[in-house]
Amino acid sequence: MKPMSVEEKLGQNKFVVDEGNPHIVLDQEKCKTCDPRPCIKACPASLYKLEDNGEMSFDFAGCLECGTCRVVCPNGALTWNHPRPTFGIFYRYG
Repeated sequence: MKPMSVEEKLGQNKFVVDEGNPHIVLDQEKCKTCDPRPCIKACPASLYKLEDNGEMSFDFAGCLECGTCRVVCPNGALTWNHPRPTFGIFYRYG
């Protein structure tokens, strides 16, 4: 049996998205003052993207809820809360 890749393992997870209540909210003004943008490289799911207009975008729907972005953000530009009960990621592998 061939070992599963990381992408295949992550594909086994179930995401229940709370569309009206994101658990991570970005302060765009604080994001604009951040030069190293460590969240882009630190997010294991690659959910942070720098747009052409200089604003940061984030897709909370695929969040692994690891909290890495909260730790590496030097400007306090994000508000991070655990998703409400029954929402968020449900790990199905490992």
